[in-house]
Amino acid sequence: MHSAVLLIEFGSIILGLGLLGRFAARFRLSPIPLYLLAGLAFGEGGLLPLGASEEFVATGAEIGVILLLLMLGLEYTASDLVSNLKTHYPSGLVDCALNALPGAAVALLLGWGPVAAVVLAGVTWISSSGVIAKVLGDLGRVGNRETPVILSVLVLEDLAMAVYLPIVTALVAGVGLMAGSVTLAIALGAAGLVLFLAVRYGRLISRFVSSDDPEKLLLVVLGLTILVAGVAQQLQVSAAVGAFLVGIALSGEVAEGAHTLLSPLRDLFAAVFFVFFGLHTDPSSIPPVLLPALALAVVTALTKIATGYWAARRAGISVKGRWRAGGALVARGEFSIVIAGLAVAAGIEPSLGPLATAYVLILVVLGPLTARYTEPVAMWWSGRRGARQGSPEPAPRKAEAEAPVGD
Repeated sequence: MHSAVLLIEFGSIILGLGLLGRFAARFRLSPIPLYLLAGLAFGEGGLLPLGASEEFVATGAEIGVILLLLMLGLEYTASDLVSNLKTHYPSGLVDCALNALPGAAVALLLGWGPVAAVVLAGVTWISSSGVIAKVLGDLGRVGNRETPVILSVLVLEDLAMAVYLPIVTALVAGVGLMAGSVTLAIALGAAGLVLFLAVRYGRLISRFVSSDDPEKLLLVVLGLTILVAGVAQQLQVSAAVGAFLVGIALSGEVAEGAHTLLSPLRDLFAAVFFVFFGLHTDPSSIPPVLLPALALAVVTALTKIATGYWAARRAGISVKGRWRAGGALVARGEFSIVIAGLAVAAGIEPSLGPLATAYVLILVVLGPLTARYTEPVAMWWSGRRGARQGSPEPAPRKAEAEAPVGD
């Protein structure tokens, strides 16, 4: 009987996601906000809570995040990663300063103490790699000139989690300096080892994985990715970072073949991930913290847009590309929930969990919209300002023809 209920619930979820996706496609919107709202409707405190399929959906959600980051990694080689990190690390520092400080300041103003301030700083700092990867694919921007800048910021954030998460874990657990240092050393060593193997032995890994049989290629790539993600998570390194680095390690025909085979699986499990996020958000816990969460969301949406704009400008991207980069970075998601969950489980501050949930829900819904509309709104606004101040004489047609392309 339990098996039948599980199949009915999970089948209904998948069917509903398909219908919501078709509805969103009709209006040329990302389906992510609709997936989240569906999760809210059928989660804790929702209209019709699901029970039998919850554990299965949770596992599917983890696989969804892993596949999103794997597919993102397949777009770039190890040399691209190292080059981007060397070039864009100042953007990572600006990102941390602009987006972590508002969260820490709000926690201190609310009187939650320094540990809660460190936790909320992480919640507001880290963008959602999963949501952003999906949005870039939905909007057809994976090949855009600003996309490597976006990915560089995301990778720096994800790698920073290898340092940040062990520190937060030690703080909320109240362990001593020695125990915290050991956890941090293990995390850094594991992240460094995976990155070293990806850069140094990427071709050998691709040769080992390569197969002319699509079935064998799918099984080996999927199994290797989930295995590495699990080991990374066990060592206090993000599973998403492990999956991303597996994608980086694969190159050439293997990467192309894996991309084609895994795309449908990514779309399925990514949708499940967004529903799962909504399922675990009790709608009744949101109203009491909605105003501070909304204020924090507005401030950090603007700081993320500023981060992306600055990073893209530094990389020589055109003005339109700068606004697109900023708008794409707004969404928060999986990492923010993980960080807040550590504090909630340790009983650091009862209000931190609902605030973080409301904050992430606002930005995970707003993120796909800012990714789509930041650039046209900014261009419209700058056009209005130019018209108010008096437009200059039109440039000659020859200058127009010589203008750079690739906005």
